[in-house]
This record gives sequence, structure tokens and C-alpha cells, in this order.
Amino acid sequence: MAFNWKKGKKGEGEMSFLEHLEELRWHIIRSVLAILILMIGAFVFKNFIFDKIILAPKEPDFFTNRILCRLSEILNTSILCINSKPFNLINIKMAGQLTTHIAVSMVAGLILAFPVIIWEFWKFFKPALLENEKQHARGAVLAASLLFFTGVLFGYYLLAPLSVHFLTSYEISSDVTNQINIRSYIGTLSSICLATGLIFELPILAFFLTKIGIITPSFLKKYRKHAILIIVILAAIITPPDVFSQALVCIPLLFLYEVGIIISKRVMKQNEKRREEFMNEGSSGPE
Repeated sequence: MAFNWKKGKKGEGEMSFLEHLEELRWHIIRSVLAILILMIGAFVFKNFIFDKIILAPKEPDFFTNRILCRLSEILNTSILCINSKPFNLINIKMAGQLTTHIAVSMVAGLILAFPVIIWEFWKFFKPALLENEKQHARGAVLAASLLFFTGVLFGYYLLAPLSVHFLTSYEISSDVTNQINIRSYIGTLSSICLATGLIFELPILAFFLTKIGIITPSFLKKYRKHAILIIVILAAIITPPDVFSQALVCIPLLFLYEVGIIISKRVMKQNEKRREEFMNEGSSGPE
């Protein structure tokens, strides 16, 4: 991608490399400020963040837990009823609760500021695009934000309760009692939500990688079997080792992969159309 972005402050030609770095620096600063502001907000609303969001998936009255327990009653089985017995979390360090409060506020600030971060980087790269490319990429920030939050909610409402139930109820011996550390619990919860949020960006990734010529629809189709294997391995990493949880992750990821192929096809068609228009303009020029 050529650096033919924005003119300099004096309007004298293209921006220099140092001017690009200065421009990028301000976009990064604004992104960091957004994270800090939202982090402070999350720090202030501690009770809501912890009681209503962070600690909710382990409680029996959590939405997913109630739905699965009702389904378990209908099917006359106890397999699906998860987190029916609440458990307490422990803190083993003197400053543990304070550092946990700060860490959770940082993660919450990062998640909430994601649209701002995407918007700032979009403003940085936008001048490098052609006018028709800007039109095709219109709505990319909104789409990326919606996909990210959909992934976070998917991880929070589906994967997190299943993971909490499996990891807290698993035992190697009845003589060993599980006493779950608060940092371990939050680390598992946040890693699941962030991982699924980023994984749900696959269609956006397919769009830009096709746009710059790294992948093609034929490439994605050719390596579909390899992608399925990677998705299964990835699902096994971020979920408990049971078929039900892994299927919950694999199915939407496979769907997103197929959506990525469709998006890649559309981008390739647009590129070919522009190439043909360019060639026709060249051939119809003055002799």
C-alpha cells in the first residue's frame, strides 16, 4: 500500500514518513484515552461490574444456567443442568482484591472502547483508499464492532457458564476440594470472551486480506479441510473437553468461515470489475 495519504499541514504534497508516524501517534493516544475513560467508569461501577456481570455466570439463576436446567427437566436428564450449586471464590493475597478490581476495569475498558479503537485506525488508513474502495468499505467499523460484541456475548452467555461448570466440578479425587481463586476465575472468563470476540472478526479479516491480495476464494475453498481442523483444535483450547461445548464453538466458526468465502468472492468480483473498467478506459483512449 503506497503512502499517498493526506497532504502535509502546509498542503505541500504528500505527508512524509515522520508525519505519518505523528498522525498514527495521535490516533493511538485517542484510543488509549478512550480505554482509560471507560476503565475509570468500570472502576467506579464496581458493584454492577462484579455482582451483575463477572460473578453472574457461576450463579444458578444466571440466564443460561436456568435455560439449560429447564431443558434438562423437559428431557428428564441431569446432564444439561449446570452450575446448580453456587460456590464461593477466595482471595489469597493481601492486595488481591484491589489488583483484581484494577485488572477487571482494564479489560472492561478495552472491550467497551473497541469501536473507538477500530474507528481511530479506520480514520488512519482511510485516506490511503481509493474513492470506490471507501464506498465498498463503508460500514466496516460498525460491522467489526457488531461482530466483536456478538462474539463477546456468545462467549459470555454460552461458553463461560459451561467452562465454569466443568472446571469447578471436575475432580481427580473426592479427597481434593476445589477452592477457586478469584483471579483464576476472572482470567478464564475474560480470556473466553476476548477470544470469541476476536474470532468473530473472521469475515472482516477475510475482506481485508482479499482486498490486499493475500487470500482468494479458491484458496479458502482449497484449505477448507485444514481450516475445519484448526477450528476444532481452537474450540478444544477455549472450551471444556466435552463434545457439547466444542460443537457450540465449531458451528458458528464454520459458519463464519463460509461467510468469509462469500465476502472474498464479492471482493474478487469488485476487483475484476475495476480491472476491466481500467483496461477499457485505456483501450478507448486517444490513439
